[in-house]
Amino acid sequence: MIQIDDKLYDRVHFDNAALRLAGEVGLTTGTRYAVCFPETADWLAFFFAIRAAGASVMPIHPATPYPAARRLAETAGCHRLFYHSLAAEQLNDAPPVKGEGELLQMSSGTTGAPKCVARTWSSIDREIDTYVATFREPSDMTPVVACPTTHSYGLICGLLVALKRGQVPVVVNTANPKFVLKALRGVERPLLYSSPAILHTLARLLPSGESLHAVMTSGTLLPSAWFGEIRAKTRHMFQQYGCSEAGCIAINPDVSAPEDMGYVLPHHRLQAGSNAETADEIIIHTPSAPIHTRDLGYVRPDGMLVFISRLDDTINVSGLNVYPKDVEDVVMAKPGVSDAVAFRLADRFAGERVGLLFSADRQISAEEIRAWCTGNLASHQVPMEVIQVGTVPRQANGKISRREIAGLHAEGRLAPEPVA
Repeated sequence: MIQIDDKLYDRVHFDNAALRLAGEVGLTTGTRYAVCFPETADWLAFFFAIRAAGASVMPIHPATPYPAARRLAETAGCHRLFYHSLAAEQLNDAPPVKGEGELLQMSSGTTGAPKCVARTWSSIDREIDTYVATFREPSDMTPVVACPTTHSYGLICGLLVALKRGQVPVVVNTANPKFVLKALRGVERPLLYSSPAILHTLARLLPSGESLHAVMTSGTLLPSAWFGEIRAKTRHMFQQYGCSEAGCIAINPDVSAPEDMGYVLPHHRLQAGSNAETADEIIIHTPSAPIHTRDLGYVRPDGMLVFISRLDDTINVSGLNVYPKDVEDVVMAKPGVSDAVAFRLADRFAGERVGLLFSADRQISAEEIRAWCTGNLASHQVPMEVIQVGTVPRQANGKISRREIAGLHAEGRLAPEPVA
């Protein structure tokens, strides 16, 4: 059974829906379907039907406009697109794809152009089996999925893992954090799967003396200031690390520092540095080919995978590496600052310099920010250019694309915004 907002759907509902859809639509093995439905229950019925048919599916977030949805479907090589309707649009006449059905996803594009990633249903089953066997702390908790089920985090780790455990997951709309908080209060021992941005908002909304039972964070490294606020308002805090190509790679069952990603799941073979000084790219070795994550990290002697930075986000100032999180944590420790992102600026003398975009609850001058940084950072880490905005732009999954922000800056589209 699955609860979606306030309505409960049993297995019979989805089984009947799958049979009806298979008959009406004519689902066939080897066909790639792109699906963009506004209602979660309709999307999930389609998902279960496509998987049962041994076909492949690309989930598309329901808020995606039609032209963008069509481009995604075509990029993934989908044969048919279902956009808010059972009337399918034929995209190509290519023959069915041989082999096992797959879950098709677009990578986030934080380090380059998004690309289609295909994972077989058997590889996903293996991930779920290992996830459930290894991560046992939530066995008596109720998963509350407050993130898109069109994304692998909400779909696989939130929904399918819960069903594998025999639990009844609760899927809630994330548009209104107060609604999420209300839903959590109506669930016994809830485990909230959500984005760092939503978790931070909920922590700030909670009245004094009230706490969240358990939360799972994933997708991006929590700023230290956010981590402190969330951890103080949470009894159990979990964190997982993964990538589109490999799924969940590591899980931390008791988070005490935001950079501690977790212990590597046993079905993965991982390569990284052995300590902070020898930190290296995190590489996942698979039978077919190694997966280069472009993340810099190392594995402690106790087995904990520690994240340092995205390799593509590292800023090289006159040969000295600057990790954006080090700058962001210092800036966000300044009273009044609510969010910050450090990004790369080209510099003809140093090669690269640090740029900073931040938001705050009051107007703060660039000089004040730089003075704060000068007292807390090395000279090469201090931002050369500082811009205050109303809201730091984040992607739908809560991630920051420093590449996109740097591009906006280069185009002159990052203008200072006064605080209302």
